[in-house]
Amino acid sequence: MLDALAIGKLKTVLKTHGLMGEEDLGISVLAGGQSNPTFLLDTGIGKYVLRKKPGGPLLASAHAIDREYRIMKALGSSNVPVPKMHFYCDDLDILGTPFYIMEYVQGRVLVDQALPGYTPQERTAIYEEMNRVISLLHRVDFQSLGLGDYGKSGNYFERQINRWTRQCVESDIEVNDSMRQLMDWLPKNIPAGDETTIVHGDYRMDNLIFHPTEPKVIAVLDWELSTLGHPLADFFYQCMSWDIPHSLWRGIGGLDLNELGVPNRDKYIELYQKNTGRNITGDINFYIAYNFFRMAGILYGISHRAKLGNASSPDAELTGSKAGPLADIGWSIASQ
Repeated sequence: MLDALAIGKLKTVLKTHGLMGEEDLGISVLAGGQSNPTFLLDTGIGKYVLRKKPGGPLLASAHAIDREYRIMKALGSSNVPVPKMHFYCDDLDILGTPFYIMEYVQGRVLVDQALPGYTPQERTAIYEEMNRVISLLHRVDFQSLGLGDYGKSGNYFERQINRWTRQCVESDIEVNDSMRQLMDWLPKNIPAGDETTIVHGDYRMDNLIFHPTEPKVIAVLDWELSTLGHPLADFFYQCMSWDIPHSLWRGIGGLDLNELGVPNRDKYIELYQKNTGRNITGDINFYIAYNFFRMAGILYGISHRAKLGNASSPDAELTGSKAGPLADIGWSIASQ
């Protein structure tokens, strides 16, 4: 939580931007997220979200909240649903790290991808909506939004594999055999062909806010890992869910999807191709194995921050412990 001095400075900045009344500033920690501390602000004028970099030593290129702010600000003029951005502040004298303020979007955050408590028809509609929104993102003309320099074009898989391999090597967390096998296998098996779109980098159900009553996404959150890259890397990140056991973490593997009303992965892929007009070529097992490798790399990073004592989530150590099992799944898919 922020100390009294920081709160006083924050109130002054909020007033400067016309977002703070004369009442006391209400602050509470928002749940979710392993990376950037996030707070709900009640200013008397309205409710807003503050998102900041964590303190302490950080891995290179991590916690890029300036990029989060930029991409959501730009997408505000597109058909991709994002919160309204109010301002970005890099004055370290205020909170000690950069931060931004955005609109607070009231709706549903669905964490369990099996969607307990919903009807089969409702589950089908929710999955179809998730597919529709990521398809919208991958059809955005990023050049027209001024995002032509938001990332590099081409060789996305090669660059990402190198990035997460390097991050694992540079950390002092020991990776398992499956992770090392993936580090060796993936660069040698990148499918031919290339394409560049905006990629979210962490597009999954619990990073979406749904309308309170309708199967409609009203905001896509957590853009820290967004860049320009290959859309199939982004899409198949979500497709990992079908291989992750429900008992392990955020997966629907092993569940009776037909009974639940959740489309199987083949149907989900077909829907994406229809929504985007994109014909998926290349080895699907590569795309999925790559994403398990990347997810394991992210979780190894969370373990690293937990060890340093500057992870923002109290369950960081538990979350980081899932890196090895996910790498095991990824290598089993790559080995097929």
